[in-house]
Parts: sequence; C-alpha cells; structure tokens
Amino acid sequence: MSTTVTFITPSAPAPPGQPDISYAPDYDKWQARAARRLKEGNLPTTLPEGFPEKLTGDLVWEGETVADAYDWTYVLNDEQLDEIDRAVEHFKGLGLPLGYLTAETFPLPNLHSELRRLSAELHNGHGFFVIRGLRVDEHSREENVIIYAGISAHIAPQRGRQDHKYNGQKADVVLSHIKDLTWSQNNGEIGSPAYTTDKQVFHTDSGDIVSLFALETSAAGGASKLASTWRVYNEIAATRPDLIHTLSQPWDMEVFEKADKQYTERPLLFHFPATESTPERVALQYGRRYFVGFGALPRSPNIPPITEAQAEALDTLHFLGEKYCVNTDFQKGDIQYINNLAIFHARDGFTDTPEKRRHLLRLWLRDPENAWPTPEVLNYRWAELYEGVTPEGQVLPLEPFIRSAGNKGR
Repeated sequence: MSTTVTFITPSAPAPPGQPDISYAPDYDKWQARAARRLKEGNLPTTLPEGFPEKLTGDLVWEGETVADAYDWTYVLNDEQLDEIDRAVEHFKGLGLPLGYLTAETFPLPNLHSELRRLSAELHNGHGFFVIRGLRVDEHSREENVIIYAGISAHIAPQRGRQDHKYNGQKADVVLSHIKDLTWSQNNGEIGSPAYTTDKQVFHTDSGDIVSLFALETSAAGGASKLASTWRVYNEIAATRPDLIHTLSQPWDMEVFEKADKQYTERPLLFHFPATESTPERVALQYGRRYFVGFGALPRSPNIPPITEAQAEALDTLHFLGEKYCVNTDFQKGDIQYINNLAIFHARDGFTDTPEKRRHLLRLWLRDPENAWPTPEVLNYRWAELYEGVTPEGQVLPLEPFIRSAGNKGR
C-alpha cells in the first residue's frame, strides 16, 4: 500500500464563501482554477516593486540535483559520540532542570566548532542539514532529550516557546512531540496533522529554525521532504508574477489558540533588500491549515473566506514544493535542522505498527549570531516565541501531548 498521499482525517467543513479547497491538495482543481483565472485575465504581469526577478546562491536548489553539490548529512564518529555521552553525564551531575541546558552546561569542546559551522550553513548556505548516528536505544527518554537540546544549544542557543501551558498550568513549553495520537486520544480534539498519520502538505513552522529528532521511524512511509523557497519563488516569479503579488499582500490567518481576535492579517512572502552585510533575500512563512482548517479545527465562519487567488497560490506553493523537493532519508537517531524562513517542508503519510511507531521530537530555535532579520509584521510572533523564556520556566515534556494550537479542547 502506498503511503505517499494518505489523508485519513475527514476534510474540515468549509465556511460560507470559501473557494473549493481543502487541506488535501487536489492537482486537477489547482490546474482548473489556474486556467480559469488566466482566461479571466486582468492579472499583473510584472512583479511587485522591489521583488527580484530571480534569486541566486546556494539556497536555490532542486531535489534532483542538490546532492551533486551538497552532502547534507553529518555523520557523527565514535569520538564525537563519546564526547556527547560525557556531556550527558556532566549535565546530569549538575542536578539542574532541563531548561538549563546550554552550550556551557552541555560542553562539547571538540564538536562545538563543527556545530557552529553547521549553523552558518543553515543561515548562509543551503539552509538544511542532518546530524546522523545518535545511539537512541542506549539512552533513556530523558537522556535523549538532554542530548537533543544540548547539541542544539551549540547550533542555536535560543529555544522557542511552542505552548504557553502544560498540564493546565502556565509554562514555557519549548519541546514538543510529533506522533500519531489518534489511537490514544479523543480524535475529535485533534486539529493538526502532526498528531495523525496523515500526509502533511508543504508548510513552514514558526521561528528561525525548525529541528526534528527521530526517536523512532514509522513501519512504512513518513518520508521527510524539504524544498527551497527560493527555487519555488523563481518559478512563480518567472511564470505567474501575479501570484507573487497575492503572496506578498495581507492574508487573514486564523489564530487557533484563545486570543482577543481569532485572526491576524499578514503577508506570507517577505522581501529583504540587500544591505552592506547581507544579500537580497526572500522569506516565506505560512501553514495551509490556517486558511483551510484541518480535522477538528475547521476555518471559522467569523473570518473572511480566502480568495480564489489565494486558493491558487496555496496550491501553487504545495505542488511546486513537491516538484522541487528532496527526501532527506530521515532515519532513527537523525536530527534534522532547517532554516524555516528559506526552506519549507512536508511529510508523506505513514503506517505505524504496535512495535514501530513514528516518534519525533521538535525544537523551534534561534541563533542570534547568524539569524536573518525578522519580517516586521512577524515581530509579535517572534516575541511570543523567544521573549521572556527563562531556564526555570522552560518545560521539555518527556511524553507526547497535543499543543494548544492543534487542540480543539484548548
């Protein structure tokens, strides 16, 4: 059975006036919508002012050929693994809570310079890499969390807040679990594909860097796919400049957590002109479910429906992501790091068995030394992620839970 296009969760009901689009992309509907809109005409034929006709550099790559020029897998050797084990024992000897994991409390004197080089690769190179070879089965769950957060602290020292409460209490939850919980939770609560076996379509997370650590892989399927935002941008800019206008204009993006206002207006695509110290850049920040809903969290009828142009743009991003993506061959013991402003990602649907259940840990990270500028309209979101996160307030849960932003029962 193929697991590459699996959508098990029923489509979320659409609000009145919403275009014919759901979380599961439909290629034929995309093509028909594009043909219809082109036939209607009156679409911009030039790019928005300031946006480049074409981006260049290491961040422009295609899945079929990126391996020819870039080896994205950093395989740890025995000496490095031993150094990591010593760092685990050092941290445990300090008797500190997990929120105190830093490059200083998890010392890697020899590996540190390599991890700093990899951070530079994230921000100024190809935008992604995989660390391979961690000995997951030789460590307890807590030790694996220590290893993950400890190594990551050398790459990007700031851990972002992924939830604001834990077990009903206010907390800075900086680590989350990506695992199918439909078998153990009330499926009527799940409003995010992260907690299902469904295919996750192309999207970005929040923050500068998204990282995933594979404690276990699935019995079948579940491939991790990455695509270059810049390569996709170049394709759209060359063929459909009107969609660059659409993506760079404000969208009504749903806020799934409790808030004074249940949506915020912002673009999905951002342009940064070149400066004396930085090249010209484009950044993408979006998730499809915030515009079409998913599972137990359909798009609210109290939010304006998206437009036909926006529906086409969402599908264009996804299908071009599929066209140009690379499969990172995610294995047990791998940690994947991606520049979340320059790379977007997806995963294939998968099948678990009682003996082999896909289980990933996730961190949202930031490296102030190498970080890209934050788009001005996203400053509020970056503040929610990174400001005021203290060692004593951090929670790194050892067991899976459904984040508030993906939980109907929030």
